[in-house]
Amino acid sequence: MSESEGLRPTPDRVRETLFNWLTPYIAGADCLDLFAGTGALCLEALSRGAARVVMVEKAPHVAERLRQHVKRLDAQGAEVVLADAVEFLERTPQGFDIVFIDPPFKSDLISHSAAAVDTRGWIKPGGLAYIEAPSRLGELSLPAGWEVIRSKKSGQVGYHLARKTV
Repeated sequence: MSESEGLRPTPDRVRETLFNWLTPYIAGADCLDLFAGTGALCLEALSRGAARVVMVEKAPHVAERLRQHVKRLDAQGAEVVLADAVEFLERTPQGFDIVFIDPPFKSDLISHSAAAVDTRGWIKPGGLAYIEAPSRLGELSLPAGWEVIRSKKSGQVGYHLARKTV
């Protein structure tokens, strides 16, 4: 698999619904995108009033393209980190208000990433996690203390918004 194989931008309709869900929470929020890809989620978050976004991307050429987009857009508050998401989550954590977990569909990274985000302290109490997964996936395996507050399917994509309640 090439470094960018499996790069699957969030469909426009899904992104529109997601940001409708996030409208009450996005202003001033600190956001973390563990599988940034195109960066669309974090750049949209910034455009809607997020204070800071950190985009983690492991493919060097994709991360460089993200840096170019950030520079061209003069996206203040945006940071691109070249790292594998799992390894990034082993670093000293910073609490985020909103965490985007949208790994390649052919991986088993959703439950592992969500668990690390929770146990390592990457999400603040009351924080939100957006999870994008194959629509055929049954129930999400999320940490105890996370409740799914919104969930929809659109074609091949299942998308969910969860809140860390504790």
